[in-house]
Amino acid sequence: MAIVTVNGTAYTVPRGTRLGKLLADKAVMSMPCGGHGRCGKCKVTARGAFSELSDTEKLLLTEAEIRQGIRLACCAVVEGDCSVSLTKAGDGQIRVWGDIPEFQLKPGFQTCGFVLDIGTTTLAARLYDVHGAVLAEGSCLNPQSSWGADVISRIEAAMDGADKAIAEAICRATDSLLAGLSEAAGIPAAEIDGMVVTGNTVMLHLFTGTSTEPLSHAPFAAERLFGETVAAGTLGITELSPETKVYLAPCASAFVGADLITALLASGICETDSTQLLADIGTNGEMALWHRGELTCCSTAAGPAFEGAGISMGMGGSAGAIDRVSVQNGRLTAHVIGGGLPRGICGSGIVDAVACLLETGRIEETGYMEEDAVMILPPVSLSRKDIRMVQLAKGAIHAGIRALLSSAGLDCGEVSRLVIAGGFGSYLDAENAGKTGLLPAEMISRVHVVGNAALSGAAMLLLNQDYRASCEQYAKLAKVLELSSDPVFSEEYMERMMF
Repeated sequence: MAIVTVNGTAYTVPRGTRLGKLLADKAVMSMPCGGHGRCGKCKVTARGAFSELSDTEKLLLTEAEIRQGIRLACCAVVEGDCSVSLTKAGDGQIRVWGDIPEFQLKPGFQTCGFVLDIGTTTLAARLYDVHGAVLAEGSCLNPQSSWGADVISRIEAAMDGADKAIAEAICRATDSLLAGLSEAAGIPAAEIDGMVVTGNTVMLHLFTGTSTEPLSHAPFAAERLFGETVAAGTLGITELSPETKVYLAPCASAFVGADLITALLASGICETDSTQLLADIGTNGEMALWHRGELTCCSTAAGPAFEGAGISMGMGGSAGAIDRVSVQNGRLTAHVIGGGLPRGICGSGIVDAVACLLETGRIEETGYMEEDAVMILPPVSLSRKDIRMVQLAKGAIHAGIRALLSSAGLDCGEVSRLVIAGGFGSYLDAENAGKTGLLPAEMISRVHVVGNAALSGAAMLLLNQDYRASCEQYAKLAKVLELSSDPVFSEEYMERMMF
């Protein structure tokens, strides 16, 4: 065995353990490329008994970094006692809270309740008492990212035999959040006697150890659509009593998940007489249109560009990330989370930067950029490939919105409100989203940001059990628009890749 000290915290692991696995299991670092040594974003400062530098590290690390003791966590193998230093998340952009409408209490627990949103990139959680007061809240990286940044990579990993390890990783992260929030609230975790979980369909499959094989190929039929109550013990959650009831929020289809359904509940758009559209923008862009009493949903595979993955110097919204970019006197200026020198650029900063580069003429409407890379704030730059990734992602989101409206015979002017949900969307500059074409420009004046509506909706399910029937009804009545076979989406996608 060996002792690995990470930012002052000691862990005992078997010799031969890959460092990246340890960091991902403890939810202190994500692996955007699934730990395959392709992205180079798992750099740490390492001291002690590690394996020799790999060929991948020699290729992806500079000579200066190697001299400083920088290693790629996905390549470094623990051979004895060692220490690791990495930048802590600090003041990040993981938004736990969101708008919640007023509602009556009818809690599904007796003492304390816990809500969890399993995002593709991030876990967000809250602890409540029976009076609806927030006792504590927190978030952490989704440890499943060590098997890839996107749901397809994780489905493939699960099918290759990693399904139990993936489920165990997310349960350990959940236990860690339960322990941390209960400690912050000053109560024993054993007193938590109710729990609600939301997330996209793939995340809930992986969390519960349900086979993802049907999700891997057409017709993409989910093994389970949830909307059910299970015991905590059956999920492998050890911080709670095994008999504690856990409600798994309902999904509408294979790729329209419970996170969209609970976001609909919190947004209240289905309780209005007006035409409204909700978009939860992240690694997966899920959208819902409410029009004349009918609900139509769709999901676009936008990819992880807006979560920082797939971008050469991209990162999550944590300390060291450029999160705001503007043009002043013809030059780019940027804000860095936490101050100091930047380490990378997060989703909101990427959108801002592209809008500014368009404004200054350094990017053409086709996406062509004369320079190999444009410096945003040294040493952070955006490359031609990065711009292409943004085009692919924003084209998918915009085209999904247009296809959804077209399915109901509507145009942008007939939507009274465009509700933007999700962690990334919470920090999005709506005007820059319009300038880049991420969102339709004619709808920007009607944008309403609601924060983490998925978690807020899950809280409503926890604090009033009657809403569970409402969500299950939303999931059953939702008409799912399959964009893969939708001609409008295909046409719009090609067009909306242009700036």
